[in-house]
Amino acid sequence: MGDWWYRNIVEPGKMPLLLALAAFLLTFVATRTITRLIRAGRGPFRNVTPGGMHIHHVVPGVILTVVGGFGAVGSGRHGVAASICAVIFGTGAGLVLDEFALILHLADVYWTEQGRQSVEVVVLAAALGLLVLSGFSPLGVNDVTGQEEQGRGTAILTVLVNLLFVVLAMFKGKPRLAILGVLVPFVALFGAIRLARPGSAWAKRWYRRRPKARARSRLRAYRHDRRWSKLSRGFQDLIGGTPDPERSVSR
Repeated sequence: MGDWWYRNIVEPGKMPLLLALAAFLLTFVATRTITRLIRAGRGPFRNVTPGGMHIHHVVPGVILTVVGGFGAVGSGRHGVAASICAVIFGTGAGLVLDEFALILHLADVYWTEQGRQSVEVVVLAAALGLLVLSGFSPLGVNDVTGQEEQGRGTAILTVLVNLLFVVLAMFKGKPRLAILGVLVPFVALFGAIRLARPGSAWAKRWYRRRPKARARSRLRAYRHDRRWSKLSRGFQDLIGGTPDPERSVSR
């Protein structure tokens, strides 16, 4: 076990990444637990409101992320300093992404339907962190074989094609597949070749004069959401708490 740990975590310099990911997840869990206790009026925790102004935890999160990020860049991938900066960065990132919806909407939507976006982003960020920790590299650079190294043109073409799929998936309103496609080559292909979601940049540009395509897009999105929405919302409620049904923020 010790040899595996050294060969796969310590030697390749993945210890800071592991610590940052662990700090990120622990911070998110602790923050959600505390905010749910505050919401229920239980425990000793209260909102921080100096002078009547509510200080959201995204504020210290931004400070910790900046400090940890710059410290990590300057300290490399090995050593105690790198590990400390990784923990600081992971803690700050957990606080920031827990209020991602607040940043996106510029409003306190923590316990609204829009607040679910924070949980989605945290889950996605954790999944990406686990992928990188498991050995995946952006655009599959580390997956280039010895034979491919002799033909750099083929490797570069593969990267560019995968990047094209990532961009297409993003324009078609499928950011999850696009982001995963950056780390896992050609995952974004599924999002790139399928119909765009209604309201996406692709749908607005290319389906404007194609009523059949618009109708198929809406129908497919409706069926997809109906199939997966209940499961997704239940998972989000389990992690982040159930939103207040009467509260909603529109833009």
